[in-house]
This record gives sequence, C-alpha cells and structure tokens, in this order.
Amino acid sequence: MSNLDLRPAATSCGGEAGTGPVKELLPARSVQLGESTVVRRLLPSLGRRMVGAWCFVDHYGPDDIAEEPGMQVPPHPHMGLQTVSWLHQGEVLHRDSLGSLATVRPRELGLMTSGRAISHSEESPRPHARLLHGAQLWVALPDTHRHTDPAFEHHPDLPHVTAPGLDATVILGTLDTATSPGTTHTPLVGADLTLARGTHHRLPLEPDFEYAVLTMSGHTEVDGLRLDPGAMLYLGTGRPHLPLHAHTDATLLLLGGHPFEEKLVMWWNFIGRTGEEITQARNDWETGTRFGEVHGYDGARLAAPQLPAVPLKPRGRAR
Repeated sequence: MSNLDLRPAATSCGGEAGTGPVKELLPARSVQLGESTVVRRLLPSLGRRMVGAWCFVDHYGPDDIAEEPGMQVPPHPHMGLQTVSWLHQGEVLHRDSLGSLATVRPRELGLMTSGRAISHSEESPRPHARLLHGAQLWVALPDTHRHTDPAFEHHPDLPHVTAPGLDATVILGTLDTATSPGTTHTPLVGADLTLARGTHHRLPLEPDFEYAVLTMSGHTEVDGLRLDPGAMLYLGTGRPHLPLHAHTDATLLLLGGHPFEEKLVMWWNFIGRTGEEITQARNDWETGTRFGEVHGYDGARLAAPQLPAVPLKPRGRAR
C-alpha cells in the first residue's frame, strides 16, 4: 500500500533505547487512500515513530464498498521495507513488478519485501465483497538487508496459538511456540488475537521487545485500559506478559520487536539512511528506472510528490 500524501513529511525513526512498561495511546489521523478508502494512520505519529521494526500502520474499515470501487491503489514504488497486507473482511488483488499476481483474503499473509526496489499495486477485485476491513503495515529493513533482492510471499495458512477464549494467528515472527513462515530480518512479532466475550488472558511476551496493540473490532481492556475499535496502545518494553480482557467479542493486532537502533529517513514510500538516497529513489521512479513496471493494472501509476524544501536528515526517534 502507498502513502498517498501529496506533501509527505520526512519522518525520522530509530535510535531509541527501551522505555520500560508504559501505556501510551497513539492518536490516529484520517488519510484518503485511492478513490474511496479512508484509513486511520497510527504509525508514524507525532509521539511514536516505530514499534520494533514496525514503522507504518494504517487501519481501514469496516467499509461498505458494495456500490464503490473499493481499494484502488495505483502502481507505486517501495524501497528499504517490507509491506504486510492483513485483512479481516474483503479481498485485495496484489500485482508487482516481479510479475506476482495474488488475491489476499482474510487472515492470509501477503508479504512484500522491497529490498533495493520494487513497485506494486493493490485493488479490490471486480466483483468484490460488500465489506472491506483490514490493516496495512510496513517493517523497516535493517542496513544489512535493505539492498536485498525484492520478493513477494503469499501464505494462506498461518500457525495459531490457542487458549480458552483466545485464538491467535501468528502473522510474522514467533508468539509463544508458533512461528510464522513469513520472512523476517529483525527480531519481531505480529499476531492477530481473537478474543471471545468475557475472556481473561495473560499473553506471554518477550521482555526485550517493545509492543503495541491495535483494536481491530470490539471492546477490550489491555493492562486495565479500555480500548475501542481503531485505538492503538503503545506498551513499551519490559513486559513478561500482557493482561487482556474482552468486554465483547473482539480482535486485536499485537505488534512487537527489539527496539530498532538504526536511524532512518522515511519519506513517501521510501526508507533510506540519507536524504540523498531518498532524492535518488524519487528521481529513479520519475524517470522509469530501477523500480520496474507493474503490468495489468487498469490505470496510470502514481507520480511522486515534490520533495520538501528542507534537507532530509536522520535524527532518531526524538519527540
């Protein structure tokens, strides 16, 4: 998925030590995505740039798209990151410059590793389901892997962790004893937690990881704090477990990982280490080099926004 902001700000990320356990609600802002989809952007935010290597979180829906085109994100580039497509309702058709063509369905993992350069599009199939509900997430690649070959993975079957009233699908990394088949390049975890109404559970965590949870649906208490749909709570580090209580049937996304120590520059759909890298990537996209071509999308590709007037510099996660 693309960041479709016409004036994207440079985002300084990384370089922050562990925080210890905290409870910090992250504000969302509404962003128009394509023709008819509005998303709630939760990362990056003014107060929190990353959770482990997770550096971008959009939550959308549930949207009734029966009479709408649904998700229509034209071909656009990526560099230095992985994209994770995660659905609860609906379908998304993925195309990329490697020639990949896949329909991602609810609770299937669509994982694209951009490496040095890739381009892709995402769209609701025609015809499509009435409702669309999901999340789009990015993972920053460490310096050792950010120039790797691009790749796309589609994993329809993912491992589960179960307990009374809880069913957790492991999207990436390892939760408890279950490990996702998706490729990772830093220690992290992503899991979809389904909770039955009235469930109390203490979810085991890695104390060295920092975590956040996003409420996809329903009403829960996370470490005693009530969360409504669309709310994202940053939890910090140093937690051996996480108390969960479901007031209704509910679903949560758990995101975590080792605090990302490298300083980054994230602008539009690119992650680099210097402003010069970002400038070069933009020029390469505009001149039709390096990022390849997406075939089969009915429409023009996205044009890159103008670069900001100020230099793009990595400055870490300082508020």
